[in-house]
Amino acid sequence: MRVTDFHFDLPEELIAQSPPPVRGTSRMLRLDRRSGEHSDDFFRNLPDILRPGDLLILNDSRVIPARLYATRVGLHTQQSSPSPSGCIEVLLTQHLGGDDWSALVRPSRKVQPGEHLHFHAANETEPLLSAEILTAGEFGERTLRFAPTPNFQAVLEKIGHMPLPPYIHRSDTSEDRDRYQTVFSHEPGSAAAPTAGLHFTPEILAQLKQNGIQIETITLHVGLGTFQPVRAQDLADIHLHAEHYTLHAATATAINAALAEGRRIIAAGTTTTRTLEHCAQLANTDPFEPHTGLRLHPHSGSTEIFISPGHKFRVVSGLLTNFHLPQSTLLMLVSAFAGREQVLAAYAHAVRERYRFFSYGDCMLLL
Repeated sequence: MRVTDFHFDLPEELIAQSPPPVRGTSRMLRLDRRSGEHSDDFFRNLPDILRPGDLLILNDSRVIPARLYATRVGLHTQQSSPSPSGCIEVLLTQHLGGDDWSALVRPSRKVQPGEHLHFHAANETEPLLSAEILTAGEFGERTLRFAPTPNFQAVLEKIGHMPLPPYIHRSDTSEDRDRYQTVFSHEPGSAAAPTAGLHFTPEILAQLKQNGIQIETITLHVGLGTFQPVRAQDLADIHLHAEHYTLHAATATAINAALAEGRRIIAAGTTTTRTLEHCAQLANTDPFEPHTGLRLHPHSGSTEIFISPGHKFRVVSGLLTNFHLPQSTLLMLVSAFAGREQVLAAYAHAVRERYRFFSYGDCMLLL
């Protein structure tokens, strides 16, 4: 298949630039993936739409203030300059362990291995962080090694900016610190929000539990594997970056029980879906209890899984997700779940009905 097979026309004004005034008030397009029928609804009705016994799985990764601004020092700075020069934007995309991070750097042409960057707080002369560029990759990818800092996360909270995606044409605000974060986020590490989770409120989560829906979590730290643009022309040539995940023990147990009992497993978001389907690829039928079928085991790892039409879903039987960019790997995943033509027809309806698109936009429920 071609990447262009997943194109659709989207008016610019339908791209949400801010969250809805009140969390949880988004519209929700329902799609029956068997019949292709779709209908308009609201996210607040999710507790009454799901069935008692359904297992809902959320991604509890927490977005870090991953966008930083640096000045260049060292090799390529004019030695006669009284102060560092050149403002560089750095988006941390994945913690590699220790003091090393992968990042996207812009403008990347100026920043090469061996250079050093300093990161300052506003109106302060002494840098709070410094880093050396270790390696350079394509499309602005760099590996950074930060000087050891006892309270690295605390410094990020002080000088970092929320990494709003590029289709949101404004600077981040204090409101984004709350709204570009799920209410159940727990494990810091994402460079973008798992956006399907942004709709949930404590009240809606409580209502889901009261209605008999079981809720568990996985952790996938969103990075380049989720949001890097597609540069291939054919789906066969798409290769995603690895992203770190954890399948918690309680979640593995709950999934195994739901699969054995034939209950639905609803994934909140494409990140959750990719994690669960990757774990299914690693799992085997238990040789000591073959009648139980697929069994997942708690573990941590990384996944590069790319889900496209033709994928056989082994865990996920329902999907809650936002509307995605044309020709994106996320739209390909949704199309794999419910059929390309049905999904694109639902998207065309969403455009006609003026749904709000992308991270701060409305959502879809595919069952």
